[in-house]
This record gives sequence, C-alpha cells and structure tokens, in this order.
Amino acid sequence: VQLVESGGRSVQPGASLRLSCVASGRIYSSSVVGWFRQVPGKEREFVAAIRWGVGNRYYAESVKGRFTISRSSAQNTCDLQMNSLKSDDTAVYYCAVDRNGLSYSPADYDFWGQGTQVAVSS
Repeated sequence: VQLVESGGRSVQPGASLRLSCVASGRIYSSSVVGWFRQVPGKEREFVAAIRWGVGNRYYAESVKGRFTISRSSAQNTCDLQMNSLKSDDTAVYYCAVDRNGLSYSPADYDFWGQGTQVAVSS
C-alpha cells in the first residue's frame, strides 16, 4: 500500500485544515488507518485512527473534540478534519496503515506516507 498525504499548510491559531490521505492498493477491513504527527527532536505521536471496516474512531486526548477522522472505502481515502488549531498542533502529519488492527504505537504500523507539514502561528 502506498499512501500520499496532502492539505498541510501554514495557518493562524483558530483556523481549520483538512488533511487527506490517498491510498493505492487494497486496505482490508481488518486494517486501521491512523494519523500521526512529529516535530523535530520528538517522537512520532498518535493523533487519530479509524477502523477501516466498521469505522470506529479513536483520538488522542490532545485533539479530542477538535479533530475528526473519516474514511471513504470507495475512494480509498482517509481524511483528518482539524478545527480550532493551536500552535501545539504544528508538526509534520503522517498517514499510516496497520494491517493487524488498532495500535497507538507507530512501530506497529506497516505502511507510511511521506508526510504533510502543518504550521500554526500568528
């Protein structure tokens, strides 16, 4: 599976952004698609995930209520709607696929995109 993210850019605090992840190759219903983010010098951290088959959604506490993950099986895409952005949300955002089910650890994900930069500043 190859993943390509898009939608990242520079915005002001309070703004909204929608990130998209397009997958080439089949994503099985037992898989989970996740979004992670990383800033220089820090570990990659879990943001949100969705079970591809049933659509159950999971969020990091830091983004709960502000971010929404969604997927389209027909289009093989997974989006991350980000509202009320804060400076702490600044990071490179990655889309990833875990073939074995839900995990919050990036080490368990099998496929990764190249990332898209989100910068939040005034």
